[in-house]
Amino acid sequence: MEPQGWLPLLLRLGLMWPLGAPSEPRLRVFVVPHSHMDVGWLHTVQESMQAYVTNVYNTVVEELTLEKKRRFIAVEQEYFRLWWDGVASDEQKGQVHQLVAEGRLEFVLGGQVMHDEAVTHFDDQILQLTEGHGFLYETLGVRPQFSWQVDSFGASATTPTLFALAGFNAHVISRIDYNMKEAMQYKRELQFVWRGSRSLSAQQEIFTHVLDQFGYCSSHLPTTTLEGFNWDGKPVFPRQHGDYLYPSMGMPVNEDTVPVHSSSIAINVLARASWFQTAHILWPWGCDREFFNASQQFANMDIIMEYINNNTSEFSFSMEYATLGDYFRAVHSDQVAWQVRDHHDFLPYSSDKYHAWTGFYASRSGLKMLARRASTLLYAGESMFTRYMLLALHPNLDPAWGLQQLQQLRWAVSEVQHHDAITGTHALKVDDMFVEHLSTGMQGVHTLMASIIQDRSPAHSACSLSAGPEPGGRLVVVYNPLAWTITTIITLTVDFPSVRVTDVSGRPVPAQVQRSKELPSAYDLHVLTTIPGLSYQHYSIRPSRSSQEDTGETEPSVASTQQFAVRLRRRGRRMGQSLVPVVNDCYIIFLDLDTNLMHSIWERQSNQKVQVTQQFMEYHVNSHFNQDQISDNYVFRPDGRAEPAWEAVRMEIMAGPLVTEIRQYFYREVDDSEPTFAIYSRLAHRPQGSDGELLCHRIEQEYRVGPLELNREAILRTSTDLNTGQVLYSDNNGYQMQRRPYRQDTWNTIAQNYYPLVQSAFIQDRRSRLVLLSEQAHGVSSQGNGQVEVMLHRRLWNNDKWALDNDLTLNDSSVVHQVLWLLMGPWTLTSGLHQRSGLALQHRPVVMLREMNGEVGGPFSAPVITAPGWNGSWKQKAVMLPSSVHLQILSIPGWKYSSNHTEHLQTLRKDQNREAKADLRRVLLRLQHLYEVDQDPVLSQPVTLNLQSVLRGLGSVVSVEERSLTGTWDVSEMHRWTWSTQNPHRHRGKFNHPSPPLGGPNITIYPKEIRTFFIHFQEQ
Repeated sequence: MEPQGWLPLLLRLGLMWPLGAPSEPRLRVFVVPHSHMDVGWLHTVQESMQAYVTNVYNTVVEELTLEKKRRFIAVEQEYFRLWWDGVASDEQKGQVHQLVAEGRLEFVLGGQVMHDEAVTHFDDQILQLTEGHGFLYETLGVRPQFSWQVDSFGASATTPTLFALAGFNAHVISRIDYNMKEAMQYKRELQFVWRGSRSLSAQQEIFTHVLDQFGYCSSHLPTTTLEGFNWDGKPVFPRQHGDYLYPSMGMPVNEDTVPVHSSSIAINVLARASWFQTAHILWPWGCDREFFNASQQFANMDIIMEYINNNTSEFSFSMEYATLGDYFRAVHSDQVAWQVRDHHDFLPYSSDKYHAWTGFYASRSGLKMLARRASTLLYAGESMFTRYMLLALHPNLDPAWGLQQLQQLRWAVSEVQHHDAITGTHALKVDDMFVEHLSTGMQGVHTLMASIIQDRSPAHSACSLSAGPEPGGRLVVVYNPLAWTITTIITLTVDFPSVRVTDVSGRPVPAQVQRSKELPSAYDLHVLTTIPGLSYQHYSIRPSRSSQEDTGETEPSVASTQQFAVRLRRRGRRMGQSLVPVVNDCYIIFLDLDTNLMHSIWERQSNQKVQVTQQFMEYHVNSHFNQDQISDNYVFRPDGRAEPAWEAVRMEIMAGPLVTEIRQYFYREVDDSEPTFAIYSRLAHRPQGSDGELLCHRIEQEYRVGPLELNREAILRTSTDLNTGQVLYSDNNGYQMQRRPYRQDTWNTIAQNYYPLVQSAFIQDRRSRLVLLSEQAHGVSSQGNGQVEVMLHRRLWNNDKWALDNDLTLNDSSVVHQVLWLLMGPWTLTSGLHQRSGLALQHRPVVMLREMNGEVGGPFSAPVITAPGWNGSWKQKAVMLPSSVHLQILSIPGWKYSSNHTEHLQTLRKDQNREAKADLRRVLLRLQHLYEVDQDPVLSQPVTLNLQSVLRGLGSVVSVEERSLTGTWDVSEMHRWTWSTQNPHRHRGKFNHPSPPLGGPNITIYPKEIRTFFIHFQEQ
């Protein structure tokens, strides 16, 4: 900006704030030093620790100790924990304690990572926050009160609710749509009170600050004379490429150059001042990988700040080092009546008119699947270990070892929530790191769970399984990690078609055998099971050595196979003349024999039929970086509309008494010997007298996709005759739904109408609703009336030199297997089934086998764990919750700190290195009400529970403490700031009163509430 350009700004500022005395600065600039440290992006965690992270903490602690006016905020706890545990000296640890106590080193956000907000599940967001907060509180006695979500690619409305529940007083975001940010700047609306939940409303609101167009990087300020305000130089990484990515060392500050630096800051400050309502300016100082030479950073900035503060009459503002807390306390003290934002999110994120960051919703699909499966395995392992520790009279398993296995997977799942991890926007070597950490953690929990089964199964049990299986047989234990009774079908791979399946009493169990869809010489064995909450079922699977007539034993039914001729893709010809039905008690699926595609679905309860057709299509993308806009790991930029990706389809139907499975194989070319795509659809048959409502009311689908051709983005498009008006509903992080009307865009309409599908999406009209439930994150869109499409896989390559130098490419030639469940029916039916069915998919039973050669997990089956050898059973009591309340976590965290905050601080002061023992009788319990206000006439009602009664199956409850979301606050002591608003407060729609203080084991949980407790159990 030229000097004469200051005049309009100064005139605006004069109208905004009354003129004071000439010596009194009107603006107060809060310089917040920080270093943005990605937990895996272009470099692995270990490479980053060696190249710069260690020096950030070493030099920052030293420089803050030398000069009291300096400040710094620390964000990612994975790095701080590694430094604290492996690098920091006793002297440095003492200095950190002192700096924290004085408020000069402030921990913000406090999670293991700065998580992504688009494709992460809120369970995993809570986990990574809990892990970071637990470490900080146990180590330093601090509890973060401000967020710093400045680099996630869009902002979810779930996040403000979770941060409010964690005790935060203010929330900082940055990456939102460029057009929206520009409009908010002009209207001075970058700060507001965000009520992220429609049902909770003002109960869990939070003050939110959107960083202006300059973002979190002071190195990126648009000046003509400077490289920025970075005097670090460049961190040195092994095999580093693309030096131009990082800012050069700034011009040193001295008597001659300080006026230039100061003028640059003045221009920037005055521009920012016109975008905010108070005279307090947040000025983030730092960027990626900065402050590894903090002495140079502070030495140069000290001179600039002293120069400006000595000339406030000239500059009209003062500058001071600050933490986020310093800044927000100043803003809060002004008592402005802030605008209120409702439960809508800031997705998708676009950085300019060509770059809609919607590609990463589907990038590295395999990692997204692995991350979700690791999370669900951890969920089951936590409750299984908790149950074991509380009920085992003489456990043979070492509790410390068990906690170590869980901790390793907690950290791995937390790490992969980083905004350059689960998003798929990282280098290939970093992908290898994430996969290794997840796989190692999963193997540890597999071993733990198998050990629990072995330890709890007496060697001489009277159970019919105690004799062990016949040669070639299997002993099976199935664990239900949900706190409801579930009826479902587990699928195992066996080597023999003739088997006997019996339960713990030797009775035959309903089962079905059919030819495996993936392994030519193997068979799929479907077994019907009903399991109460947090309980086990035991089965024996033995090969049949003689005919059923000879033994009189009941054997599983063998599915019949019906094969159909290959059909070519039709263009403009009549279809639907010859239909074949597939039927269960809830649906009839009609298949079109003219095309071998699905034709329609009839929902029998409502007697409604909806035309439904599915096919695989692909978007083609450009590969020449300098010729046109490209798709990459982040961005989706198609060349045009999606085109069919197949020329022929083959179909077969496997029908049996438990399951009918439709197998459709799609061939890219008519003469291809192997299909590029496949759909396996499964419709279960509810047995007489069973409670199989959820099982009956879903169509389970698995998709086989790949390998793709280069520069293709593969979708599954489902077309219906629903009159949807191109309105899509998709979820925020599995917590709540967002309405997504179709938006026209001059430059990039297709990509701008893609949204994250983390767990569910639906389309609807007045008569019916089609719900998609997903096992992992995808991109989802409605590009036409009655259509919904899911992006399943991406394979991209382009000649962008920076991406190639840093190995940030997406040339993914893998074959992926993904799962969606479909629900169809009127909204009165599907709204009641939606949430519970989503959790039934997310947390399918865990199957443990004695000897199993199959892979862990399967398209329709739960994770399969190979145990070294065990037998028997044990007495168990179920843990059951009402159908509208979900057991979000049941865990023994192993924290060593006292629940009493004063006692914990006293312990830290007396002996900072004291090795306390983990409290194994303190259980972390978190409950979630699944439904929104008015979503369902019955299920949306508040639910009252007696926790002693609910948890009786785990032991005797001694006491109950209600805690903040991450467990570090006693809620009775957590007093969050109140912000004045332009809108009156509303609580929970028609439920007008917040939950009363906990006075015993009885609690009432309201729609969409998430409540966290410490449960203390009596010693056995």
